[in-house]
Amino acid sequence: MRTIVLLAAAIVALPLTINQAKADGPWCANYVKGATNCGFYSYAQCMATISGIGGSCSPNPAFAGNSRQRSRY
Repeated sequence: MRTIVLLAAAIVALPLTINQAKADGPWCANYVKGATNCGFYSYAQCMATISGIGGSCSPNPAFAGNSRQRSRY
């Protein structure tokens, strides 16, 4: 009986521990085998990742940028 209760509690708690990964950086790494990773916040970070494994870096077309725009006076 105790095992069933513990198993049910674990199943109920499982969705609380799963987070969606966000890859919304301004730079994307396009790997040689076709995979893409858009979680880079600088061009240098992207280039360091593809160094030695091949690929290219490009701006993320879906990057929204800062939601707050600065205004100049």
